[in-house]
Amino acid sequence: MPGPAEEPDAPDPPVAVPRGGAAGPTVRCPNCRTENAPERTLCVRCGLLLDPGPPPDVPLPWWRRIWRRRRRGRVLPVAGTRPKGRLWRRPGLAVPITLAVLAGAFWFGRPYLPEAWNFTRDSTGTPDELRPSDIRASSSLADHPPDMAIDTYTNRFWVPAEAGPGIGEFLEADFERPVRVTRLVVFSGRSAKEDEFLAQSRPSALTVTLRSADGDSTEKRITLKDRPGQQTFEVRGSDVVRVRLAIADVYGAGPGRRPAIAEIEFFGRN
Repeated sequence: MPGPAEEPDAPDPPVAVPRGGAAGPTVRCPNCRTENAPERTLCVRCGLLLDPGPPPDVPLPWWRRIWRRRRRGRVLPVAGTRPKGRLWRRPGLAVPITLAVLAGAFWFGRPYLPEAWNFTRDSTGTPDELRPSDIRASSSLADHPPDMAIDTYTNRFWVPAEAGPGIGEFLEADFERPVRVTRLVVFSGRSAKEDEFLAQSRPSALTVTLRSADGDSTEKRITLKDRPGQQTFEVRGSDVVRVRLAIADVYGAGPGRRPAIAEIEFFGRN
């Protein structure tokens, strides 16, 4: 015969927590809602940690750490009270000293600022080809005048009139307006073909003189390799109106030989 119907399990009654006769607040477990004595760490019913303590410190960003370092040691006034002492606080010396150093650096660096600006533009921009308005030479053969050195043809060349090594002979180019020169390209000898290149003497060194619009001049010696073709040199000058290239030394000097320059090109900014 079937037995009596079984009653469903009743929920467990809440566990009473002895208080030891001492009145005081209890700690309610956030999990099972059981009341616990205030001195307990774990819940008597489910064992949950009742007081996990403060959260671990999270490092502050670097800019907040700097601000805290500046504020360290300052006693903040209590809310509702008026701060005592002077309302104006004398500024520190760090800011005035920094401003003075920056002003001094700017003052003493003024003469170098234009050159620094030009160097930046030269390094980041693409130079333009600078075409001389006129060119002349110390001397030249009738069939090899100085303008052949700037006609963009490497098989036409300038040759000095005097036979010999040609030390001191020069080409001089003028510009209609002042220019910024940054680069010089030289095609030494008579031709880009090696047999024609070696047939006569050719410059091994040139003295480059840049003359500016105010009359100042700068000089630089460049050394050429003994080979045909293009050779590029860094030659810098501002407000240049004239460039002179004088032969300082030669390769292949000998009786009846004359040095030759096939082409000269200038680059920079107008």
